[in-house]
Amino acid sequence: MEYARLLRQRPVLVLWLARSLSMLADRLYAMAVLWSVWAGTGSASLTGLVALLESLPYVVLGVVGRRVVARFASYGALGAVDALRAGVAVALPLAWSPDARGTAVVLGGVFVLGVLGALFDPNFEALVPGLGRAGQVQSLTGLFDLTSRVARITGHACAGALLLVVSKSELFTCVGAAFAVSAAALAGLARLLPPPPRAAAERGRRPAVRVTALVRERPDIGLAIGVHGALPLCVAATTIGLPALLADGHDTRAGAYGLITAVSGIGALIGNPVAGGLRPRAWLAVCCAAWAVDGLATASMAAARSDLVLGSLCLLSGLAVPVGTVTMRARLGTYPPAERLRLMAVEHTATRVGTVVAILVLPPLVDASPAGAFLTAGTVVFLLTGAVGLSAPGGRRRGAPASEPV
Repeated sequence: MEYARLLRQRPVLVLWLARSLSMLADRLYAMAVLWSVWAGTGSASLTGLVALLESLPYVVLGVVGRRVVARFASYGALGAVDALRAGVAVALPLAWSPDARGTAVVLGGVFVLGVLGALFDPNFEALVPGLGRAGQVQSLTGLFDLTSRVARITGHACAGALLLVVSKSELFTCVGAAFAVSAAALAGLARLLPPPPRAAAERGRRPAVRVTALVRERPDIGLAIGVHGALPLCVAATTIGLPALLADGHDTRAGAYGLITAVSGIGALIGNPVAGGLRPRAWLAVCCAAWAVDGLATASMAAARSDLVLGSLCLLSGLAVPVGTVTMRARLGTYPPAERLRLMAVEHTATRVGTVVAILVLPPLVDASPAGAFLTAGTVVFLLTGAVGLSAPGGRRRGAPASEPV
């Protein structure tokens, strides 16, 4: 298997270990903070504010903080970011108290961790393609996408299990330890490998190119990033709206919810290796087709009349999404380092903007009609991806690289 061959390379293995621990710690702390705020305040609004504060720094830094983000485009800098995240995670429960001041401190800590995550994520994804040889970008992108998906699934499960046997302070200590090990791995990689090319080196060879100019020169990239930013509508429907949909004419037992959620995760774990092995020439058509399937499956959940049909649609959605996402991010990984980082930052910004919009829009729709929320979210994604896929002939445009310049 291609992923196993990649992990035999020491730099890839070390970076994979760092990403696995960093993502696991990220999901653990997110789950722990959400639970702490809810248990301490009983306020759904404050719990929702946690999710918004986590996403807001990605939007702000993506729009006005490009130069700040670019300063962290090295393994050593990312190791320092994870070391800071370890410190914040360990200190957070010490400042927590079930009053307004303690809640404000925790929300401030969530915002700081969001800022650090916004510095870490686009830089990390921009560094990944530089580890491989020509022809390995798609496989590398698939490997690290799979790592992120596994961390999301196991992170929530581990947080729930740990909260049954340890205190919140001990759980945050585990989070800090995971961040600290990730920081050490990244620091070791900084000593093992030469520093990656910096934006300054790129500017020395040619004039700096603004993100807007990059997107104008490569309209297929801009279209793909824009469509990908709409996918959180489907994610929000299946995470926020699924319990309500199950209660509205389906099996209301918690086991049914857990089983259907697990089926969606299994679909993603199956679809990811398929995506990692693809080498599509019409890459934008592949992305749009995969995301259109996700939209159609989400819209069809509104009419599902049995748990079996609903689970099958969740499986189909889980299979489709990684195919499009890995293909798009692999394409971004084929650009030179400076352009790659800028495009990765734009992609993260678009996704986080879509997440914020989905968090604000979907809950009222779910309250009004769970089936209507699924139908609306899925239809919007399906029509948008279908329109882009039909209007963009082929995935190669003038200005795009003919090969993978890694």
